[in-house]
Amino acid sequence: MDLESAAFDYESGTLEFLRAVDLVTDQNLDRQVEGGWSARQVIHHVADSEVQSYARLRRLLAEPPGSLIQGYDEAAWAECEALGYRELPIKQSAVVFIAVRSSTLDILRRLKPEDLGRYGEHSESGRYTVAMWLDIYTRHPREHAAQLIEAINA
Repeated sequence: MDLESAAFDYESGTLEFLRAVDLVTDQNLDRQVEGGWSARQVIHHVADSEVQSYARLRRLLAEPPGSLIQGYDEAAWAECEALGYRELPIKQSAVVFIAVRSSTLDILRRLKPEDLGRYGEHSESGRYTVAMWLDIYTRHPREHAAQLIEAINA
């Protein structure tokens, strides 16, 4: 894997998601396809997911091989009334997304090829390497950008 290209792809995913967020208005913020999340819910989810990814990457790089990488129940977080996925404004979640992705991009630019094989044990999916992390979190904002656009066009 070419780390320079990987960092570029990661950054591109960030920008793609932010372009989708820019399409959100007060009128379409809470639209959703049947059975799907609204734009508001997607944005809150992506911010929370990125915070998880931020901690996971650092754990993979700094802690001993095989350290626990804790999963979390995304659907439960989205339904948790206290977390406010259905009501809270999106501004803070967008700021969190930007800050976390920017900070993580700085780290990605410092990786060495041998770092890609560092691993932990994910509580839900087993062995979890930096390369796997990079693949997942490069795709994640792109997938949710598409979901966000689908919701605002519902």
